[in-house]
Formats: sequence, structure tokens, C-alpha cells
Amino acid sequence: MVAVDQAIIARLKAQGQSFEILVDCSNALALREGKSMDMHDVLAAMKIFSDAKKGMDASENAMRQIFGTSDVEEVAKLIIQKGEIHLTQEYREKLREDKKRQIISIIHRNGVDPKTHMPHPPQRIENAFEEAKFHVDEFEPVQKQVQEALKILRPILPIKFEVKEIAIKIPPDFAPKCYAIVKSFGTLLREEWQSSGYWVAVVEMPGGMESDFYDRLNKICHGNLESKVLKTR
Repeated sequence: MVAVDQAIIARLKAQGQSFEILVDCSNALALREGKSMDMHDVLAAMKIFSDAKKGMDASENAMRQIFGTSDVEEVAKLIIQKGEIHLTQEYREKLREDKKRQIISIIHRNGVDPKTHMPHPPQRIENAFEEAKFHVDEFEPVQKQVQEALKILRPILPIKFEVKEIAIKIPPDFAPKCYAIVKSFGTLLREEWQSSGYWVAVVEMPGGMESDFYDRLNKICHGNLESKVLKTR
């Protein structure tokens, strides 16, 4: 449980009344985004207040009337999900920057230039962010913002999300070391250990990861890697 002096206030106003709780900032936001959280890790005090700064408890009758329950954990979840979480400006900026990095990373890994079918470097995507003046929302889920970002970025930076199926054939000396790396890049659709010791596999992955995939494997195989793109969609 977070210390009270380190907690922030989450507030929900309903039917002319205010309901407040003291929360751990990061855990409250995680709960708001749909993650399963133990409420003892979210709340600094197992209480619902009408005014948290003055220490005034909310009326149980009012909670039952408005929320249908006076259970602290259930009411607290509703306050976090539907109310306002009072973040410091510094924390808001940190959240926006973190989400911006996540959005750029997703676009880099999944998106390619439709003409070259090569991924855009992260810096090029970030430059397009600045040019498009895309505003990252600290509360919106990252995946939703990726779609919003693509709509705004595409007139500036042509981007297409692709999925590729890539066949590989790796010599016996390197196959065991490459196995885990291949699986980390995508979904292993087929594999076969040949009598010669060669490992043959087909892996499905985001198109933007293709270059990194070859780089990682070639460092281990010293260039002794056979590969072929079977399908792009």
C-alpha cells in the first residue's frame, strides 16, 4: 500500500456530491487501462472521502444510492475508471513521453514504407510526429493511439502495416543458438530438424522487424543463413 503522503487524489462527482480516494498514481492508471490490480496496491487508505484533504468520509448512504454499493473497493474502482486522477504536470509529461516511445516502437516494428517494404527508422517516425504535431494522450491506451497516429502521419510519412512469412534454413552448428531468437520475433508456423542437422522453419512476423531479424541471425550464423519471404500481407 502506498504511503498517504505519496498518494494523489482521484475524484468522481455525481449527483452534486464528491467522492475521493487516495491512490498510487502508477497502479491507479494501470487499473484504469484494464489491468488486474490488487486494490491494496492501488489505495493509500481503504476509505472513500467526500474531501480527502480534510479527511471527511463520504456517506455510506450516498454511496449506496449512487453506486449501488458502499463497498470501498468497488466504489474505488468506479472512481478510478470514471473519475479524474489528479496527476502532477511532471508525471503527465513522463506518461506522454513513455507512451510516445511505445507508439513509435510499435509503428517501427510493424510498419514499412509501401514502396520499399523497409521499416522507417524510429527517428524518422519521431520527426513525423513533430511535423504532424500529434498529441499523445497520457490516458488513452497505446494501441488506440497507434491507429490515430497512423491517420495523421500517413500524409507525411507513407506507412503500411505488413505481416510476413519468412522461411529460413540454418546450419547445424548455429541452429540451437538461433532457435530462441527466431521464436522471439514472431510465430513459428512450421519447423523441421532435417537428418543433416539443418533446422528449417517458417516464421510469421511484423514486416518492420525483417531487417532486425536477419541482422540478429547473421551475427550468429556469420552469414551462413538461407532465407526467403514466402508471403506478405
